[in-house]
Amino acid sequence: MSGVLAVVVAGLAIALAIVLVSQRRLARRLVLAGQRLAEDVVPTGTGLAEATSVIERVVDRTLTRRGDVSLAESRLARALASIPQGVVVFDTEGEIVFRNKVAARYLSARHSEALVEEAITDLAAAALGSDGSAAPTRTVDLFGPPRRTLVLRSVALERQDDELGTLVLIDDVTDRRRLEAVRRDFVANISHELKTPVGALGLLAETLVSEDDPSVVRRLAERMLGEALRVGRTIDDLLELSRIETDDDTAREPVAVERFVSEAVDRVRGAADQQHISIEVDELPAGLTVAGDRRQLVSAIYNLLDNAVKYSEPGSSVHVGTRRDASWVEIAVQDHGVGIPRRDLERVFERFYRVDPARSRDTGGTGLGLAIVRHIAGNHAGEVRVESREGEGSTFTLRLPVEPNGRSVGAD
Repeated sequence: MSGVLAVVVAGLAIALAIVLVSQRRLARRLVLAGQRLAEDVVPTGTGLAEATSVIERVVDRTLTRRGDVSLAESRLARALASIPQGVVVFDTEGEIVFRNKVAARYLSARHSEALVEEAITDLAAAALGSDGSAAPTRTVDLFGPPRRTLVLRSVALERQDDELGTLVLIDDVTDRRRLEAVRRDFVANISHELKTPVGALGLLAETLVSEDDPSVVRRLAERMLGEALRVGRTIDDLLELSRIETDDDTAREPVAVERFVSEAVDRVRGAADQQHISIEVDELPAGLTVAGDRRQLVSAIYNLLDNAVKYSEPGSSVHVGTRRDASWVEIAVQDHGVGIPRRDLERVFERFYRVDPARSRDTGGTGLGLAIVRHIAGNHAGEVRVESREGEGSTFTLRLPVEPNGRSVGAD
C-alpha cells in the first residue's frame, strides 16, 4: 500500500513540476510579447499573473489608440464631406482610397463631366514622384448647361522620405469668375458713364473761355449745367444702389401700400407734367401693408414710374394698379411708350443696360434704375417682372409678400 502511495505522490510531483515548467515558459513568452508591445520594458523574472496583467494593459491601450484613430478618421471624413471642394486621395499604386461626396459625382461620370475624371487621374499620376515644388494644376471648362469652370490641383502626400500617395482638389470657380466678370464690366461701364459727361464739361468749358457772345455763353452754360446734373444723377444712383445692396440689417416694419405708392407718384409728378404725361392711379387699398423699409419701397416704385415717364411719348399716360391674392400684392406700372424688344427683356434689370442708348442720353437715364428695383425686390423677398411689346408699351410688376393682417383689395 505504501508503495502505491509513493508512486502516486511521485506522479503528482512530476505533474506539478511539468505544470510549473509550462507556467514559467508561458510567463517568459508573455514577458517577451509584452516587451515587444509595451512602451516600458517588462522585467524578465515576471510571473505568469504579472505578465498576463501587462498583456491586458497593452491590449487595452492598443484598443484605445485604435478607437482614437477611428474617431479622428471619422471626424476628418465628415469635415471633408462638408466642404464645397471635391477631395480625392490616391495611394502609391494609383488606387482611390478616399473621395468626398462632391468628388464622387465626377468619378464614373458621363458626358462632359467625364473630362473631370480624366483630369483627376492625370493629375494624380503627375503628382506621384514629383518633388512637390510645383503642384500640377488644370482648368476644365464644362459647357453644360449650366456652364461651369473647375480648377483641379494635385499634391503629393509624403511623410519624411516615404511617399504615401496623392491628393487631388476640385474647386468650382464658376461664381468667382462670374463675379470677376461683373466687376470688370461694372468698372468699364461706370468709367464710360462718367467719362462722357466729364469730357463734355471740359470741352464746353474750353469753348466758354474764348467766347464773348452772351447768348452763346448762356447756351454753353446751360449745356454745362445739364452735363453736371447728369454726373450728379449717376453718382446718386450708384450710392443708392450700393446702400441697398449692403442694407441687409435694416429694420423691417409694416408699411402701407397706399402710403409708399402715393409718395412715389408725388415725387415723379413734376417730371411727368413737364412731358405732358398723365399718371393714372387706381384706388389704392386702404389698410394693406407689407413688411419692409419704406424708403426702399418708395425708391422702387419711383424708379418704375420714372422709367415709364422717360420712355413714354408726350401726351400719353402711365397707369398704376394693384392686385392682391392670399399672400402677395402686385403693383403694376404700365406705360404706352416705345416698348422693349423681346431679345432685351432678360437684360433690362442689369446695371447700365439700355435698350436704346441714344434715347437714354436724351432722357438723362443712368441705366441703374431698374437694377435698383430688382435689388429692393430681393431685399423684401419679392420679385419684379416685365411684359412688353415693341411699339405698344411695357408693364413692370413689383410683387411683394403682404403682412398676415393685411387687408385685401376692395376691403372695407
